[in-house]
Amino acid sequence: MSQTIANRFVRVFNKNIHLQEAGTPEKPVILFLHGASFSSQTWRELGSLLFFAERGYRSIAVDLPGYGLSQRLFGRRDNFLEQFLEAANISHPVLVSPSMSGNYSLPFLVEHPDKLRGYIPVAPVGISQFRKRLEGIEVPTLAIWGDDDRILSVSQAEIFLDRMANAQKVVLKKAGHACYMKATEAFHQAIWQFLEELPESGDRT
Repeated sequence: MSQTIANRFVRVFNKNIHLQEAGTPEKPVILFLHGASFSSQTWRELGSLLFFAERGYRSIAVDLPGYGLSQRLFGRRDNFLEQFLEAANISHPVLVSPSMSGNYSLPFLVEHPDKLRGYIPVAPVGISQFRKRLEGIEVPTLAIWGDDDRILSVSQAEIFLDRMANAQKVVLKKAGHACYMKATEAFHQAIWQFLEELPESGDRT
């Protein structure tokens, strides 16, 4: 069955937040955040939304506040994702978080690990300041880095492996900080393999 991508808005802290999604509501969710130079449209153009929708996922990409078609929010980064998941009717997603979006995903991970089925940090900023708080978190985690990342050294991936109980890493060759741009196919395949190995979640809605 061919998939289509829908656009919609949800209200978070009385602001309009834009998302794009493909797949059906009853499927498990993979939620894409984005870096400072990108938006939800990046995942549409790279084919990520359809790639995972065609493989049985509800694929969602959100424009973080002040990016794409989403209104700007002042403050409230720490609990934005919690409110967004509720507004968008998303339960226990696998969260893909590149670069700048670490400012949103890392606080959520350490405060609400029980609300994630999986976590895929893609060279997220702010990782070092969360080093201690990651200790013992059991959320299945796949850290993805480009081997030519000149913004955040690939050695930073070891923080996840050292601190978390269920973390692994993938380093994409000939790829920089936004490794999914240059190594899109390898990026998709690494995530797909990770998803295939995840335990089933009984908490989906």
